[in-house]
Amino acid sequence: MTGPSGVGIGWRPEIAGFVAELPGLRFVEVVAESVPPTGPLPPGLAQLRERGVTVVPHGVRLSLGGAEPVDPTRVAHLAAVAQRVDAPLVSEHIAFVRAGGLEAGHLLPLPRSREAVDAVCANVARAQAELPVPIALEPIAALFDWPDDELDEGDFLTEILDRTGALLLLDIANVHANARNRGTDPLALLDRLPLDRIGYVHVAGGAEHGGFYHDTHTDPVPPEVLELVGALCARQRPPALLLERDGGYPPAAELRAELDALAAAGGFPAVT
Repeated sequence: MTGPSGVGIGWRPEIAGFVAELPGLRFVEVVAESVPPTGPLPPGLAQLRERGVTVVPHGVRLSLGGAEPVDPTRVAHLAAVAQRVDAPLVSEHIAFVRAGGLEAGHLLPLPRSREAVDAVCANVARAQAELPVPIALEPIAALFDWPDDELDEGDFLTEILDRTGALLLLDIANVHANARNRGTDPLALLDRLPLDRIGYVHVAGGAEHGGFYHDTHTDPVPPEVLELVGALCARQRPPALLLERDGGYPPAAELRAELDALAAAGGFPAVT
């Protein structure tokens, strides 16, 4: 089973009709928790599967970075969705969403400490043991760094990937956001990561508020992020690029133009 390839888009019910009409679409990503483990698939998603479009489940609630073991029922749900859509892989975040029985409702950043590396690796191993396909791990955007960081981002991510054998879901918009907010060079991070481990790449828009750049998923992809896509492809061309939109959907013509710009930046065939 091969992984995703080409240019894709995050499947959301609000744009299901638009997505269904993209003639060159090769893959979509769906929020795993939005897909029931049994019963009918969402209609638009079922039609894409019938067309042979690859579907990648993207989890948001495993809390792989939590101090507590991952919830077996959440892992079982992700595994069931992967089997339902015949996914080549699944993805989740290097983050935590709960602690002490409380749910944050957001992806929260980890301290880049040895203890956090151990916690992530243990939870990834627990998840991998139950998943029918490989898992790709996504580093998140964060507005702050913890004061007890022991590792820089490159070493932190590389050690997790090396110890787990997981793939990398590189969110190039997060690379841009973190570098912008930390005052660092995004290209320096690309040069430190094992780019040959990329399963696919996220690309999304953002906006500046209160002196910080926020990875909103509701704004257009800025030119700086598209430039980073080109810089990434010059170093190691990933197998697939995915446009993320989670609201603020523009008219169809603008969304098509955004997909075309992404394909052009990465040197991929157009999907529109």
